[in-house]
Amino acid sequence: QVQLAESGGGLVQAGGSLRLSCAASGSIFNILGMGWYRQAPGKQRELVASITSAGTTNYADSVKGRVTISRDNAKNTVYLQMNSLKPEDTAVYYCKLWGWTVNRYEYWGQGTQVTVSS
Repeated sequence: QVQLAESGGGLVQAGGSLRLSCAASGSIFNILGMGWYRQAPGKQRELVASITSAGTTNYADSVKGRVTISRDNAKNTVYLQMNSLKPEDTAVYYCKLWGWTVNRYEYWGQGTQVTVSS
């Protein structure tokens, strides 16, 4: 079983910064990528940023230039540095890990709240 432990959420004023961390533990094999998604009240969960094991990154248009995803493969940890935060960034942020063994698998974290006040 795989566990994802997220941290770093909180309350911040508009224009501020936060750094989210997600550490994966357990029986982990053949990780293909890790990423961050978010879900605001009344909205669908959406991709924020992802990074593959090879280091290829992908960002939502709404966060490009303000957010950086990085990963420590040795620690199975992914980070999300968020700068110039806006009230519309307010959401629960979820970490996701996916990979492949016999079949594709994916795991989700429990979520961490990010609230940006205006």
